[in-house]
Amino acid sequence: MEPVFPLDLKLPARGAGHITRDLHQQLRDAIVEGRLAAGFPLPSTRRVADSLGIGRNTAVAAYDLLVAEGYVLPRPGAKAVVAEIAARQRTVARTTRSVDRANWIHPAWAASIPSFGSRKGLPARSFRLGVPEHRYFPHALWRRLTAQVQRRYARAGFGFAPTDGMPELRAGIAHHIAFARAVACSADDIIVTSCAQQAFSLIALALITRERRFVAVEDPGYSPLRSALLGAGAELVPIPVDDEGMQVDRIPPNVRMICVTPSHQSPTGVALSLRRRAALLEFARAHDAVIIEDDYDGEFRYGSRPLDALQTLDRDARVFYVGTFTKSLFPELRKGFVVAPRWAGPALVEVKNKTDSNCDAINQSVLAAFIADGHLARYMRRMRKVYAERHAALVEGLEQQLSPWLETIPAEAGLHVAARIRRKRDTNAIFEAAHLHTPGVVAMSNYSCDPQAARRGADAVVFGFGLMDAGEIGPALLKLRRALEKTAAVRE
Repeated sequence: MEPVFPLDLKLPARGAGHITRDLHQQLRDAIVEGRLAAGFPLPSTRRVADSLGIGRNTAVAAYDLLVAEGYVLPRPGAKAVVAEIAARQRTVARTTRSVDRANWIHPAWAASIPSFGSRKGLPARSFRLGVPEHRYFPHALWRRLTAQVQRRYARAGFGFAPTDGMPELRAGIAHHIAFARAVACSADDIIVTSCAQQAFSLIALALITRERRFVAVEDPGYSPLRSALLGAGAELVPIPVDDEGMQVDRIPPNVRMICVTPSHQSPTGVALSLRRRAALLEFARAHDAVIIEDDYDGEFRYGSRPLDALQTLDRDARVFYVGTFTKSLFPELRKGFVVAPRWAGPALVEVKNKTDSNCDAINQSVLAAFIADGHLARYMRRMRKVYAERHAALVEGLEQQLSPWLETIPAEAGLHVAARIRRKRDTNAIFEAAHLHTPGVVAMSNYSCDPQAARRGADAVVFGFGLMDAGEIGPALLKLRRALEKTAAVRE
């Protein structure tokens, strides 16, 4: 006879006594521990008795005890079910048991990444950072390419993608970044990753050792990058950022890795000046260091000619160029890449093979077709015009509406603009009003290596414009201005 419960019940022999107690306790323990989930229908007492070889009255008595204690809910005309309260008790029990293991967690993962502003409750059109526009994306074309790729795989058979990425995608990326950013490389230099964050992790795991553990990072800078470095055993050396980017002359000589966002510093938006680019490359050569160049949204440039990528200027094979399609296409694609020096490529592939093996083949093939057929280049040209209008509207609005409170930091690239708060006493009022009238903006102190120290001075506000139409930006900033004027009037 098949078991009536999905667990092994061990009862004393019939006539040995305590059968009701043992059946009740074993069923109660199974409910508390989650082995009998909430909503599980209990078999009839007659079936339990026949299956376990016990009297029916014994089964009825055990069920009655479970009902009286709240573990089981009776249902007239239907089977009794396990009560929902068991799920709550199970959660508490598991949390209590795991507390003693907290010291097992690596410090890099014990604390969460600082929030850049809650994503919950934000309207569809907001100043949220890091999210590009989706309404102009050729969704129908992408679906058609996806269907074509799936039909091709159905004919040829499915399999795992190469660890370094599909050859056609690596070739497409090499062509794309050569055209868009003048990065000189071939398909053999490229490793496809699931995102830029994975690229950072691969580089950190492959290169950071106890002897080469000191890593210079921008302060303020991108905190997920810092998490990847810490998880690989790095000791971070925060380097201040000013209007020319990272202050290269502040990098100590024991640093062996430098992480920068030279085209559009995250989060200030400034570009690393040409003289500092040269100084950074010279530092790397003189101290046998490497550079991680994060070009997360450098493809969107407005105004003057873009400065060359560090990878383009590098003559000593020291720069790892990291890119992503999160900003240029859409975040859900989860595709990034790293252009690695030839000496480091095999090690990165080996690390990826042992930690992730490969990215999905279908989306890689779709993206490769999207690039090869010229759709990416056309889409980028269109979106540069869209974002240029939004960038101009945001800068104009900040200068015309909010100059008494904010000082815009000049930036000619990317999908966000930052502005310094002129007076520390206005900081709280600005963020309270911004939460209501320009939802999605974040404090620059969230990007600091030491947010508490950063908040001791006047903070800065970072506005994303990937989701805001040009015509929506001015009215939103005007509402923010009026709210601040009311606050000032009350203060006076």
